[in-house]
Amino acid sequence: MPPYAFFKGKFMPLSEARIGIVTHAFNYGTACFEGIRGNWNEEHGQMYIFRPIEHYQRLLDSCKVLQIEIPHTIDELIALTVELVQRCSYREDTYIRPMAYKSSEQVGVRLHNLESSFLLFVVPFGPYLDITKGARCCISSWRRIDENMIPPRAKINGLYVNNALAKTEAFEKGFDEAILLTHDGHVSEGSGENIFVVIDGQLITPPSSDNILIGITRDTVITLAKQELDIETVERSIVPDELYTAEECFLTGTAAHITPVIEIDDRKVGGGAVGEITKKLQVLYFDVILGKNTKYLDWCTPAYKLVKT
Repeated sequence: MPPYAFFKGKFMPLSEARIGIVTHAFNYGTACFEGIRGNWNEEHGQMYIFRPIEHYQRLLDSCKVLQIEIPHTIDELIALTVELVQRCSYREDTYIRPMAYKSSEQVGVRLHNLESSFLLFVVPFGPYLDITKGARCCISSWRRIDENMIPPRAKINGLYVNNALAKTEAFEKGFDEAILLTHDGHVSEGSGENIFVVIDGQLITPPSSDNILIGITRDTVITLAKQELDIETVERSIVPDELYTAEECFLTGTAAHITPVIEIDDRKVGGGAVGEITKKLQVLYFDVILGKNTKYLDWCTPAYKLVKT
């Protein structure tokens, strides 16, 4: 069965979903998106879509920033997502990409007097980084976009050139991932992930004021740490040398899940292996996203109808 997309108000084969080269979003980055995980549980025979309500609320918030209007409620967007996942029928982990964009075929830098559209597609998507052994990171020479330039709380397509520059710089230097700093030198986030450190047994992550995306996986980790491990997360600015001396460090994101960081700028983090708190959070997190922890089942939307035998 070929993969499908939702495009121009209908489901169609993904190969037929195409935009024109004059499309405003293609030329100017005037679009916003989400990345949503579909997590395949072989034992359950089920694809669990993780926290779609929160993802679509953030998409609609991003739309407000870019003056994009789409004719769908959150419930309607989730229903479209479930139907698309069913049509594609993947039996492996997937990445779901909804996008709202300025679809007018017009040249000219602006947000006003342009048509808006919505699209949705699904692709198979395995591990983004090595969640078992951990990632080697470097502090990027590229600084994180400041809030008064492009709002970092919105997932705006054009903003991600900043992330792409940092990611490729890290790759070309032989690292797995980049860590970006703010203009005043505070730790912000990875090229596609939020960041946490453990210092003196305390879980710490940068605050929203340090130009981070308010990540949904970040929120999941903060919740699980508090409710299941009795660990409060402190949100405060982190300076680069604290990364070098931290006992543990890990990245969080829809693509990255919870990825341990074992080296930063060729310096070992802790003992250069996955830390104990990180391990505990990984176990909790994967049980949750695979629908194994009934306490958090309201975060998981099952995509497939199960046939009783």
